[in-house]
Amino acid sequence: MEKKISKNNQEINNTSMDDLKKRNSSKSTKINKERLPWWVELLFVQIGLPDKWLIKILKTKKRSIDFYKDEKKLISFIILFIFSIFYLQPIVKYSRTKLRCQKIASEYFYEITDLKKKDLKIINMITVNFCNGGNEINNYYKEGITNRNKQDLKSLNNI
Repeated sequence: MEKKISKNNQEINNTSMDDLKKRNSSKSTKINKERLPWWVELLFVQIGLPDKWLIKILKTKKRSIDFYKDEKKLISFIILFIFSIFYLQPIVKYSRTKLRCQKIASEYFYEITDLKKKDLKIINMITVNFCNGGNEINNYYKEGITNRNKQDLKSLNNI
């Protein structure tokens, strides 16, 4: 009788082991049946890149995610700094261009007019007007303040 009970226990154990194997194998097939990401499918299955690269890519991805979690504030400040540089760059470029235009225009106006360096406000007004597309310099031509007009008048008087 005891032999029959022990044989029954062994049969139950065997059947339970078989069930466990079947359950485990079904889990592993479910894991294996999960789809790979599209980039892994394309690069490593279809194209056939080496598996070592995939391992390195996945390790790097894991390290970068960990780094991002650890250094969120630093990364956000860096992104904010870069964004502010890109935001301010056109403003700086516009200002630099305007200042360069005003410098060239002021040198030109000093050359053609009788205005001295002490008349800085007038020169600044004329150069800003000129660089913004104004015609204020025409008023000075009409008034005859320019050196060229005076030279032309002297040459006419000498003849």
